[in-house]
Amino acid sequence: MKWDSLTPIQEKTIPLVFHTQNDLVISSGTASGKTEAALLPILSMVEKDAMHALKVIYVSPLKALINNQFERIEKICEHSDIAIHRWHGDVSQSKKKRFLENPTGILQITPESIESMFVNRSNLLRAVFKDVDFIIIDEIHSFFDNARGVHLRSLLSRLAKYAEKPPRQIGLSATVDNFELVKSWLNYEQPDNVEVLNIKGNDKNLKFHLMHVQQDAPMLPLELLMDLRELTRDRKAVVFCNNRGQVEEVTVGLNRLADREGMGETYYPHHSSIDKKEREYVEKVMTESTLPKSVIATSSLELGIDIGNIEIVIQIDSTFSVSSLKQRLGRSGRKRDADQLLQLYSTSEPNLIQSLAVMELVIENWVEPSTGYQLPFDVLFQQLISICQETDGVRYPELLDNIRAIPIFHSIEEADVQNLISHMINEDYLEVIKGSGEIIVGLAGEKLLRSKDFYAVFMSSQEYEVMENHKKIGKLDQSFILNEGDNLILAGKLWRVKDIDHDRKKVYVEKAVNGKKPSYSGFPGYIHPRIREKMMEILCSTDSFRYVNDSAVSTLNDERKKYVFNEVTPSERIIWSDREEMIFEAYTGTKITKTLVWMLRYYGVNAKIKDSTDKISFPHVDVIQKIFNKIKNKSWVEADLVPYVYEQEWLESKYSKEIGEELAIKMHIANEFKINEAVNFLQKYELRIIEAT
Repeated sequence: MKWDSLTPIQEKTIPLVFHTQNDLVISSGTASGKTEAALLPILSMVEKDAMHALKVIYVSPLKALINNQFERIEKICEHSDIAIHRWHGDVSQSKKKRFLENPTGILQITPESIESMFVNRSNLLRAVFKDVDFIIIDEIHSFFDNARGVHLRSLLSRLAKYAEKPPRQIGLSATVDNFELVKSWLNYEQPDNVEVLNIKGNDKNLKFHLMHVQQDAPMLPLELLMDLRELTRDRKAVVFCNNRGQVEEVTVGLNRLADREGMGETYYPHHSSIDKKEREYVEKVMTESTLPKSVIATSSLELGIDIGNIEIVIQIDSTFSVSSLKQRLGRSGRKRDADQLLQLYSTSEPNLIQSLAVMELVIENWVEPSTGYQLPFDVLFQQLISICQETDGVRYPELLDNIRAIPIFHSIEEADVQNLISHMINEDYLEVIKGSGEIIVGLAGEKLLRSKDFYAVFMSSQEYEVMENHKKIGKLDQSFILNEGDNLILAGKLWRVKDIDHDRKKVYVEKAVNGKKPSYSGFPGYIHPRIREKMMEILCSTDSFRYVNDSAVSTLNDERKKYVFNEVTPSERIIWSDREEMIFEAYTGTKITKTLVWMLRYYGVNAKIKDSTDKISFPHVDVIQKIFNKIKNKSWVEADLVPYVYEQEWLESKYSKEIGEELAIKMHIANEFKINEAVNFLQKYELRIIEAT
């Protein structure tokens, strides 16, 4: 492959793979060679046996990432006899059948496809997995704090019992922190046997700039689009947006500007609601084109899908986490000796402050620590159905033993496991066979099991399929209200709605000359307290930022005025007051803010979160300081707050409504209530009321 040398992470990793039996977490920057660091020694170790048995399972969070990595791994293996197989929803049944008849080499697979094998191929599991020596988990950070990560860990624990010896596990990531949790997640029973290799920085020179362009209308300012066009005219770029609708708007706007210059199609959209074939076409164009082309994307391109040598990364409005911006930043500067280039845009005052805060934390090399997904009753619900299907019936004590053998469920007390099983039997998700006493999947469980959505534990919105004749264009949320004759943007093109088939959930379109961007449901995610604290530090300081434009300087100075005038310090938090309303600027994490809202309601204050900056609003209360003192000094128990959580505020996951009210409340408390953190927040900061003028 004409390498001059190994990269630093490869130098450190390869001896550990060869000379220890430890599990490994390999953490270093994007394009630092992590995949090869793991695969090169593994391939050397399994080459003799890989022609006759499956030796390596390569787990990936995305089908597109599997397809992308397939060619890369194939190139590494081209001078060996090691076969590489793909298994996901888009791989043909004939290829899957051939693999099952002769499982060898390396299997690339998603968690959902592992689940599918447990449900549909349970009689073949031992034959397939008995000789596996290694499990590689790509983009491991994407699994730590969510139901999908619990699902994957459960599946890997179940898979390991079919292997003749426990497979070694190797996790790959560019953004990992909180290594104690990571080690426990990878190997709960022996976390000390997990070696962490962490090379924080790289030798890339990062160049960045932030441009503020105020948006006072529904559409993005033309000034921003023109600047984007100037910046990308002669470069290959990836432009990240925080929602799918904005991706469509930016793509059409930039292509119109390019068209005025006599250029062909230059900008391509990429997000999860665009048809798979269209996304793959975009990835292929970006990889192969030698001309300046740009892709406009959501987080669909945040992970390691290769789209060629990107020269600049662009972010419109702040990401909601530092980790996300670092992942996106890693898309550029992949060539040796190339700089990393980052252009940030902000379109509102809060977004400017958040963009500065996130960028400053990137500079400080800080990243959100993983926290894990607590009391995962929803995943356990799905796994109980899966285990009963895998075993074709299991006695109650053996079912409990099965759950005890899955370490990721260690935080769930056995009484709650039994409670959940009883609830599932009562609701016919599970059924007890008279006589034998075996537990099998019940009628309600069968209905879930036979749905194509069963294999995933994450929620997906209800969508209409958009068709031009027989060609799939993409999908639209059912919540996006459409009528025949409406025009819209999808897949970067303009369409007119010809017909809507509500029964079959299809929208038929034809080409148009204008259209509006679609809206999609979605949750941006929780913001860590450190980001909000940094925002407050910026507002209370007089520090200047050399990487911003004049408009950003002017806007920042305007936002700082009320803090400077009132001599506010970062150790204070302000309640802005008028006769009608009070606005509490907590500037802390999303979960702490929500907990403070529920605490205020406990004391009769009708509080709610006001906007995307997590400000808390409530009607004017003369004794609000006394109420906050009561909150600070009360000995809270979780039950105090439960009555004050509004219906739309409950934690919602795919199966949270199926697990019963008692367990749903426990799961909400474990994941959403931050009582100690909220009390500590009130003890740390001085609250000050300032009359709003």
